[in-house]
Amino acid sequence: MSRLTTQIKNGCSTMAVIALSLVALGGLWLPLEAQALPSFARQTGQNCVACHAGGQFPELTPYGRMFKLTGYTIGERTIPFSVMGVAGVSNVADRTKTDAPDADFQKNFAPILASGSLFIAGKVTDNIGAFVQTTYDNYAVTNANGSFSGHSQADNMDFRYADHIADGKRDWIYGISVNNNPSVSDPWNTAAAWMQYVPVPSPTSYQFADGAGTYPGFGSGGNIAGVTAYTLWNKTIYAELGAYKTASQGFSFMRAGIPQASRTALSGSNPYWRLALTREWGPHNLMLGTLGMTARVFDAATDIGDPGNLGRFRNNGVDAQYQYLLDPHTVTLQAAYMRQVQTYSLNAIAAGPAGFFLADGTTPIDPVHQSDTSYIFRVKASYIYQAKYGGSLGFFNKTGTTNTLNQTSGFDSSGQITSADSTRVTGNLSGNPATRGLTYEAFWMPKQNVRISAQYTAYNMFNGATSNYDGFGRNAKDNNTLFIYAWIAY
Repeated sequence: MSRLTTQIKNGCSTMAVIALSLVALGGLWLPLEAQALPSFARQTGQNCVACHAGGQFPELTPYGRMFKLTGYTIGERTIPFSVMGVAGVSNVADRTKTDAPDADFQKNFAPILASGSLFIAGKVTDNIGAFVQTTYDNYAVTNANGSFSGHSQADNMDFRYADHIADGKRDWIYGISVNNNPSVSDPWNTAAAWMQYVPVPSPTSYQFADGAGTYPGFGSGGNIAGVTAYTLWNKTIYAELGAYKTASQGFSFMRAGIPQASRTALSGSNPYWRLALTREWGPHNLMLGTLGMTARVFDAATDIGDPGNLGRFRNNGVDAQYQYLLDPHTVTLQAAYMRQVQTYSLNAIAAGPAGFFLADGTTPIDPVHQSDTSYIFRVKASYIYQAKYGGSLGFFNKTGTTNTLNQTSGFDSSGQITSADSTRVTGNLSGNPATRGLTYEAFWMPKQNVRISAQYTAYNMFNGATSNYDGFGRNAKDNNTLFIYAWIAY
């Protein structure tokens, strides 16, 4: 049998498995009826399309943004509970360049029930509302024998007080948000907390899926506690200003369930700001914005009493979003750019990278730098027809400074690269973060709160190189990943 014939045969078998997996995942929920709407829909009496662009939750329409900015208080109080679940199957292009494929590509091509969330969300009083999410991850922990254990933890939380003053001369919304994730309070999906919203399962076969990849974000991370004040003036100028601290004492519930080693510890109060201009005309709406944050963050799982463990992140970004909403068409264009300067702690600098050498096995690699600058650009275009059929195309590009502190693969004293010292699959031989690629997605929404999707992410650069980026011969395109998922919210 010729090589081409073999490839065609294998390709057909692969597509057959994909098709069967998609049907199986979709079949989990197709019999369900849509009368049991999420809590916000029950509260407002509106269907999902009113708040979400083309029904593509959680991307917001102008009405959805108004609902959020007014503190989730539009409508009447009702049962405040909703649930969300995700099932998925993934396939990584190449799984041969590793000595531990079962660990590096867990559950590859195996359909799984990945995670579920419970929401307590909605109106409390005429001026107070909340959005509280707790998520259960069925694959949160990998045990020593290769099995998995699940557990739940706090997810996005947003408690608000808001008021809306409107008359013939002004339209003014103002409020206060207490939340646990910088920009989760933002009403646009180009904000760092929202541009990536597809839940990504934990097993390592999903580590190169789009949602686990390159997105603009804040170095502080989440599971922290912040208070922000915001205003929207005449549906034109949006401004938000606040500060974040460690989620401790009375705010410790905002990081409940998160392992000690993964909790974010901040020093003092860390400022966050957001400014945007927005305009609506007919079926069109446009936003141009900027945002930023400075955060002093202790290294993970270190002694916060030691100032030598304290580093700093400075983030500044710009973003834009355009929407065209006129039944049966929905068009959304999004772009976001983030510059991050990370200054490492004194102890991280002192520890340096692993004891790597140049290829001669005797010359040490360059000394580490105390700070790095990275740049992330993300753009996405999506189209939805009749709030049922849709697709999107996304481009991502991360560039930045080269620093041996970030090198996780390299030559040892014998001039060899071995798995005893270096990291396979996700290793970085250069110390450069450059990563670039495209994500294609097609989805179908048979019900207004069910989405079935096929997503393909293709890389042409990863960890600073197009080929042999980890020193073990792995190329960027080897990480190309197909991710099929079914997502339901009730």
